[in-house]
Amino acid sequence: MRLALPRWAGTLAVKSAAFITVMCCALAALLGVLVHVSVTNQTVGQARDLALSRLQDATQAYEAGDTLLPGAGVDPAGLPVRLRALALAGKRGTMVTTHRGRPTMWAAGPADGHRALAVEVDYSQQAGTIAGLDRSILWSSVLAIGATLLVGAFAVTRVTRRLHGTAQVARRISAGDLDARVNDSRTKDPSRPQDEVAAVAAALDSMASSLQSKLLSEQRFTADVAHELRTPLTGLHAAAELLPPGRPTELVRDRVAALRTLTEDLLEISRLDTGRERLEVDTEELGALAGRVVRASGTETEVLIVRDVRVETDRRRLERVLGNLVANAHKHGAPPVVLTVDGPVVTVRDHGGGYPKYLVAHGPQRFRTEGGAKGHGLGLTIAWGQAEVLGALLSFANAVDGGAVATLTLPAGE
Repeated sequence: MRLALPRWAGTLAVKSAAFITVMCCALAALLGVLVHVSVTNQTVGQARDLALSRLQDATQAYEAGDTLLPGAGVDPAGLPVRLRALALAGKRGTMVTTHRGRPTMWAAGPADGHRALAVEVDYSQQAGTIAGLDRSILWSSVLAIGATLLVGAFAVTRVTRRLHGTAQVARRISAGDLDARVNDSRTKDPSRPQDEVAAVAAALDSMASSLQSKLLSEQRFTADVAHELRTPLTGLHAAAELLPPGRPTELVRDRVAALRTLTEDLLEISRLDTGRERLEVDTEELGALAGRVVRASGTETEVLIVRDVRVETDRRRLERVLGNLVANAHKHGAPPVVLTVDGPVVTVRDHGGGYPKYLVAHGPQRFRTEGGAKGHGLGLTIAWGQAEVLGALLSFANAVDGGAVATLTLPAGE
C-alpha cells in the first residue's frame, strides 16, 4: 500500500528544501567525522607517547631500585583489568578510562614476577579539547545548514514564483483569456542568459499569441460568411415564396428556412465571440418566464415549479438559453422532458441516451455531434455563450437512471 503524502509535500520548494537539507547534513556529518577522527587520533597519539615515555622512565627507576615518581606504581588501584592482563603477558599498552572521576591515560608494562608496572597521565585537558571540538563542529554544521537553507530557499522561491506565475497564466488562457501573457523579464532582454523557466514562458506566450491569432481569424471568417450569406438567402427566400404550391416547394422552403436559421445562429455566435454583448437587465418571475418559453416552443414539456424566485436578468437572453435547452432535449433526447425551477436553479431533463462524454467533460463544441445525431452543435454552444453573458453557470450531466440533465444556475436575485 502506497503512503499518501499531503499536497504540500509535492511542491518543488519542499522537495528542494528537503534535498538541500539532506545534502547539507550528509556533508556536515562527513566533514565532522573526518575532523573529529583526525584531531582525536593526533591528541590520543600525543597522550600515548607521553604515557609510554613516563612508563619507560618508571621502568628504569624500578629496575635501578630508585623511588618511583608520582603517578607510577606496581599494580596500582584503578588499573584496567585488560591492560593489567596485557602487562602480565609481557607486553606494553595504553588505555583511556575514567579514574577518580576524571579521564586518565594509563600505560602499563611487565614488572618482576606476576605484577604490572603502570603510570597514569591526566587526560582531562585532551578530553576537553576533543569535546570542545565536537561542539564547535556541531554548531558550525547547524549554522552552515541554516545559511545554506536560507540561500537555497531564496533561490528556489524565485524560480517557483516564476513557475507559479507561468502556471497561472496558462490557467487563464485555458479559461478563455487569450490576452493573458507571462511577459517574463528575461525574455525581453536577449542579452541576458535565458534559463529554462524563461524558455517555458516564451513558449507559452508564443503559443497564446498564435492561438489568439487563429481564433480571431476563425471568428472573422465565421462572421464574414454569415454576413455574406444573408443577402443571397433573402433573395432565395423571396424566390421560394413565388414557387407554385406542392411538395417540391415545401422541401425548398424547408431547406431555405434551415439555412436561414443556421446563418442567424452563426451571426449570434460571432457576436458572442467578440465579447461585446450588453445586458438589458430587468426583474423577472423565473417560473412565469419558464412557462412562456415552453409555450413558445410548442413542445410537450412539463414545467415543475419547486420554488419560484424573482431574478435580475436579461429576459431575451434567458429565454434564448432555456429555449435552446428545451429544443435540444426534444431533438436529441426522448420524452418526457421536464423543466424544473428550484429557486435560481433551472434544470432541463430528458429521458434519452444522455449527452456525449466530450460534452459533459468539456462543454459544447460548435459543429460537433456524435451518435448519429443531426444538427450543427450550435444550439448548446449559443446557450453556453448566452449563459456566460448572463453571469450564469450552465453545466451538463447524465442522470444515473438515464437521460440528459442541463442545469442553469442564475445569479441570486431578490
